[in-house]
Amino acid sequence: MRQVQFLEAWSGGEAGQGPEQVVTLFRRVYGQEPEGVWSAPGRVNLIGEHTDYNAGLCLPIALPHRTFVALSPRRDHQVRLVSSMTPDACVQVGLDGLQARGVTGWASYPVGVAWALREAGYDQVGGFDMALASCVPVGSGLSSSAAMTCSTALALDEVFGLGLGGSDQGRVTLIEAAVKAENDMAGASTGGMDQSASMRCRAGKALRLDCRPGLTAMENVTQVPFDLKERGLELLVVDTQAQHQLNDGQYEQRRSTCEKAARILGVDNLRQVADQVSASRDPAAALQEVLDRLPDEVTRHRVRHVITEIARVDQFIEAFGRGDVHEAGRLFDASHDSLRDDYQVTSPELDLAVDVARAEGAYGARMTGGGFGGSVIALVNAGKSRDVAQKIADGFQARGFHEPRALAALPSSSARKEC
Repeated sequence: MRQVQFLEAWSGGEAGQGPEQVVTLFRRVYGQEPEGVWSAPGRVNLIGEHTDYNAGLCLPIALPHRTFVALSPRRDHQVRLVSSMTPDACVQVGLDGLQARGVTGWASYPVGVAWALREAGYDQVGGFDMALASCVPVGSGLSSSAAMTCSTALALDEVFGLGLGGSDQGRVTLIEAAVKAENDMAGASTGGMDQSASMRCRAGKALRLDCRPGLTAMENVTQVPFDLKERGLELLVVDTQAQHQLNDGQYEQRRSTCEKAARILGVDNLRQVADQVSASRDPAAALQEVLDRLPDEVTRHRVRHVITEIARVDQFIEAFGRGDVHEAGRLFDASHDSLRDDYQVTSPELDLAVDVARAEGAYGARMTGGGFGGSVIALVNAGKSRDVAQKIADGFQARGFHEPRALAALPSSSARKEC
């Protein structure tokens, strides 16, 4: 049996692995020094899946694994981009006259941010040269795309003097540009949780993100202590390497089903229903009454997941906060089972990884991210991550699945300037 690969985070700072790699690439391609280096993290969502676009609650943490961009502004409206994944292929795009879906491939994400900022009225955003390198695994459900758009947004904010990156309210504007880039330019539907985590998480904290419309930047976020070491725990992340795709229609199909269900129920979003159910004397009966009003079994399954998942977020915060690791793990399990059975966004690889983690003593395990591939997380005792990950890898080899990769998730800091 092969030893499972653990993915280490690159160090930041002026002499760190990430900045050094991306500056070297920038120099080689453009023949000059960049104006600076910025980075943004990937994320793991602890619980609250497919709730953001239903105005619900979610609970991400930022990963120590980050995307680094070296960038300099240009005097024209041309954008040149290069990635360490394809260092000999420089992409060039003009911003003038650019329309939604006007760029394809990975370049649509960073170019989309510049386009979105210009669409929002920030006309001073012009062309730029950029090099990118990342240790966030691509296609893993750990939000490598948000790490790309958020690092770009923070870089453009500084070099073009937008003055947004220094405050929570300003960062919300950058988040909106990153979301628009993914949705409208790249065509990858996203509800905003990934970008909010990348821009607003803090080290040692989980981000309780309330996605109800109309909330201010100070109202929609609560920083929740998430000290794994204090509890004698580790959060294992296993990238199944089952390709994670959000632009194949499955994500949008579920989102549309939820929006249609809200219209049938006479509300703006399913969060309103979730709040009504939670506030009732008998939540189980209230939920069943809601489901009975829906026209078909598929819609009932989707809505049941959303309502119960929103409730699980605060239940997890309360359980972990009082040190009830078994209850916190049970909520992980309930979340995955709901995503598997009601929302139907898991895969054979995700389900096997969860089953093995549970069998190997994890307090709880669940898929994280949009699903249809990607990653799982497991709450395990300190020192057990590598053993559990190896058992998952052994199980994958026995089933003929791709070899998984693993990493340790520590709640880390948000997007920042490195040097």
